[in-house]
Amino acid sequence: MTSTGLPVVGVTRYVTPLREGGSLPGIVEADDLGTYVCKFRGAGQGMRVLVAEVIVAGLAERLGLRTPRLVALDLDPAIARYEADEEVQDLLNASAGLNLGTDFLPGSFGFDGHVPGGSTDAVRVLWLDAFVANVDRSWRNPNLLLWHGNLWVIDHGAALYFHHGWGGGVTDPGRFAAQPWSADDHIFRDHAAELPSVDVELRNLLDSRVFSELLSQVPDEWLEPVPGADDPAAVRAAYVDFLTARLGTRQWLPQAAA
Repeated sequence: MTSTGLPVVGVTRYVTPLREGGSLPGIVEADDLGTYVCKFRGAGQGMRVLVAEVIVAGLAERLGLRTPRLVALDLDPAIARYEADEEVQDLLNASAGLNLGTDFLPGSFGFDGHVPGGSTDAVRVLWLDAFVANVDRSWRNPNLLLWHGNLWVIDHGAALYFHHGWGGGVTDPGRFAAQPWSADDHIFRDHAAELPSVDVELRNLLDSRVFSELLSQVPDEWLEPVPGADDPAAVRAAYVDFLTARLGTRQWLPQAAA
């Protein structure tokens, strides 16, 4: 088993697909008796999406936001033989090894625009998404749930887009550090004027040590080598460099907050 800081549990049954988006996540049961939403390593978006999920979920928790617990789901593709859907069979067969599981929140429902009174969740979500350059939290796809009266953030795979450009080698962290981010399409864009009131507080919750701890959660086998970072330790260090550089700048805060 490769190194990972996430709890590792075995998939015992594939329950049903969640036909939302292009990655075809599914509900699975595991040998710890838990039920999880599984994000598959064999999906077309690749394993870097799973890396982003782990990092951004960890950042969300550090910033005081709620996000479902994560595990590494060890999948034996033998369970594919029980699936009639050929698309699901192909996905399971392509996903042997560790996949990402997020706790299934039974009875949760989609965000309807209501943020619990007195909460600073909205502006914290906006700050987080600006920091990690998340482009996927609009009214078309909020990636927010309400559960037991609280707001929960989910589905962070569209963040940290810089790693998709690493095919030719690790690029300059400074470019990501200075890259502006627009709140124009964000579900909480009306809270941009509140960003200065939380900026210092949230920055002080993060540093390179925190980033290193979050990267230690990511399984080795998801950290694909690239030129300039040819082993998991070097890839982890590259992520830490990019996040640390971003934290040291303010150009990425939406213009309304400036």
